Amino acid sequence: MSNYRIQGATGEWEVVIGLEVHAQVTSNAKLFSGAATAFGAEPNSQVSLIDAAMPGMLPVPNRECIRQAVRTGMAIDAQINKWSRFDRKNYFYADLPQGYQISQLYHPLVGEGSLLIDADEKAGIPEDKVIGVERIHVEQDAGKLMHDQHPAKSYVDLNRSGVALMEIVSRPDMRSPAEAGAYVRKLRAILRYVGSCDGNMEEGSMRADVNVSVRRPGDEFGTRTETKNVNSVRFVMQTIEHEAVRQVELLEAGGTVVQETRLFDPGTGTTRSMRSKEDAHDYRYFPDPDLLPLELDDSFIDECRASLPELPDAKRKRYIGDLGLSAYNAAVLTAEVETARWFETLLAETASAQGKPEADVAKQAANWLISDLFGALNKAGHDLENSPVSAAAGAELLALVGKGTISGSISKQVLETMIATGDAPTLIVDREGLKQESDSGAIEAAVDTILANNADKVEQYRGGKEALFGFFVGQTMKAMQGKANPQVVNEVLKAKLG
Repeated sequence: MSNYRIQGATGEWEVVIGLEVHAQVTSNAKLFSGAATAFGAEPNSQVSLIDAAMPGMLPVPNRECIRQAVRTGMAIDAQINKWSRFDRKNYFYADLPQGYQISQLYHPLVGEGSLLIDADEKAGIPEDKVIGVERIHVEQDAGKLMHDQHPAKSYVDLNRSGVALMEIVSRPDMRSPAEAGAYVRKLRAILRYVGSCDGNMEEGSMRADVNVSVRRPGDEFGTRTETKNVNSVRFVMQTIEHEAVRQVELLEAGGTVVQETRLFDPGTGTTRSMRSKEDAHDYRYFPDPDLLPLELDDSFIDECRASLPELPDAKRKRYIGDLGLSAYNAAVLTAEVETARWFETLLAETASAQGKPEADVAKQAANWLISDLFGALNKAGHDLENSPVSAAAGAELLALVGKGTISGSISKQVLETMIATGDAPTLIVDREGLKQESDSGAIEAAVDTILANNADKVEQYRGGKEALFGFFVGQTMKAMQGKANPQVVNEVLKAKLG
């Protein structure tokens, strides 16, 4: 249970949050036409006669868009409706050439489901929580108004007109900005695992309408506002924080919250009124006469289910149970599908290079990826997607450490060179003379010199100050430029110090 509360002048208030996430379906063509959907094309270069609402043009549903929406529903354990229907949502706006949007109000493709958000004490989520999903319906996007092309005119770009969207409607189950942020991140991760949406909020392919109301704990729901088209997780959380405080201050001053549509201003972190909130009857919904109902057969549903990948929650459980990873490492590795894929390639390559089962090298691979590679990439201004170091090269580096060819500390130096040059680790080790020294004779000579130069500390150690052992190890490694095998160093020192 979230402990997030707004402390007003007259007592505590609880925030009630629901999200309507619009996710652009991954498809090469639009929902009802064959026009392309690529991001960043020249304005009005991806517009068919259907998208432009030319008379007599009839829509034809894109099977791939329906398939992706069904797969998304399955990924959140939602009800898949074998019979669904498209409706016309009627309103007039310059970027909507038909004068209506084709959507699904009364009979959506996907019914009730749920999504688990994970406990995060630091963020204020004390325990795992299930957020209900009311429905997923498929609809077409509108075009885009461009106000910055001319000082006195607005232009219309219809490239997005007709692009397929999934509207994923949550129940009002969230009670804090942190829960809403976790919900959006988890939903985005699932969409990316499934491959039904790329989740790029900065490109507009995923955006959220944020519904917020406040109430006294235990009271009935208050009047909600809807803030439209919020395009980042951070902005979703800021919207909730600002809107909750605004509503509390309004109510405590004797005012009334008005059901309305609002816009978020990223520059100020505040919301402003846009228009009064319409109800369904304001849009005069009715069944689209140009489209037959969608009827899904069992073979199509089975095909969709069989195509689903291992999803993040299941993958995380497997990493903990089968590979012995910590809960933290498993959560980090499964948070994004790209990270999970990279790790699994690294794991397979590492197991192969060392001739061991994957479970035996999983902790080594996970720790290296999360601690060493992530840190080194961040320092160099890279991320995993554009990493100059491949999973195979990472496995080669880990094999050099595993065989004792280089030490763990030297491996960090080699990794930095790999990122800077793209060279293979073995080449770098040979070229720069970084092989680990395991010759006990050379190590003994270095140890003898160090012990002779620190006779006082040797006496202290033998007198019971055992913490000095680390000092002797450090001095030996320093003398041998970090190339001495730590295990051999420890053995020689123990023998010499007695």
